[in-house]
Amino acid sequence: MTGFAAIPPELLSRAGVAYVHYVSFMLCFGALVLERRLIQPNPNKADATLMVITDVVYGLAALALLGSGILRVLYFGQGSSFYTENPLFWWKVGVYLAVGGLSLYPTITYILWAIPLRKGELPQVSEALAGRLAWVLNIELAGFALIPLLATLMARGVGLPGTLPV
Repeated sequence: MTGFAAIPPELLSRAGVAYVHYVSFMLCFGALVLERRLIQPNPNKADATLMVITDVVYGLAALALLGSGILRVLYFGQGSSFYTENPLFWWKVGVYLAVGGLSLYPTITYILWAIPLRKGELPQVSEALAGRLAWVLNIELAGFALIPLLATLMARGVGLPGTLPV
């Protein structure tokens, strides 16, 4: 046997869930970068529409990231104790939840933009609102950039009681 057929099903499912996890993370980060790039006072219709669509992609990717992360902890990762006994795991979860909480402000804002956009009108975005959204997006990006560092340290055993980092 060659190719995928030679890969044991358990290994393939573990790799598949990990792959969904990584791609979801990249989509989240990419969506945040695009939102940050597009945010400006009084955007044109194309940019405002793209912001709304990008935030939907971000939300769906964040749900896939959460779901695949839970699957990795419970079934397809290193075993739940590897994660739950490591304080870095809880920091990672905390950063994810904090970024998710912060994302509510832009998401609600973009939902409100969809109302005038459906009527063919442009959303009214002041310089102050654009500045606040940019500030929140910057914090979200910093938080999301921290998550792979925590994951990398975790994968090397940092934070596990009674183990030395590898």
